[in-house]
Amino acid sequence: MILSALRLSLTVALTATCLVFVAGTAAGWMLARFRFRGREWVDALLTLPLVLPPTVAGYYLLAVLGRAGVIGGPIYRLTGLSFTFTWTACVAAASIMAFPLMVRAARVGFEGLDPRHEIAAATLGHGPLSTLLRVSLPLARRALTAGVALSFARALGEFGATLMVAGNIPGRTQTLPLAIYDAVLAGEDRRAAILAAALTGVSIAVLLAVGRLSRRPA
Repeated sequence: MILSALRLSLTVALTATCLVFVAGTAAGWMLARFRFRGREWVDALLTLPLVLPPTVAGYYLLAVLGRAGVIGGPIYRLTGLSFTFTWTACVAAASIMAFPLMVRAARVGFEGLDPRHEIAAATLGHGPLSTLLRVSLPLARRALTAGVALSFARALGEFGATLMVAGNIPGRTQTLPLAIYDAVLAGEDRRAAILAAALTGVSIAVLLAVGRLSRRPA
């Protein structure tokens, strides 16, 4: 059971981090590079999961992706497929809660860049996408790496929103935090301690690895 929860937690956290890296980096770059009406409102909405209680975020996910949800409802009626109480619901919950951390890290990283580098790339014939991939992303590497580390740690430790949309089904949707909660409720202190130690060990190992990568010269 411990290995099953650990494997699911790592799968969910890695998948969520990959999704969040792409979407969060794009959103952070957009907020850093463009000025438009309602920009601060967009920033507030993207950051909202950072301050909302996880159960509230989970409720909104249910309202959108549940069997009676805005998106999940029509999909369920047409195909019979249910999003809730699956490992993909775990990924969605982890992604939503980790997303603001990646957005803020990316925005800070891109806003801290010297614009002359991007201007120089443009004068050499690089388009916006080429400049982003070859100049902006490498220069913002440290901030993006920090965002990835924080996002992974947040996704790995996600509890409240996951419980709302995925439940706590052993071997199916029970991640390490949920397994710890289950063990504590059952009075299984030894199992809870082992699970907590496993989660702590994985988190420390990932943060150390990411920190080492961020210190490498560009």
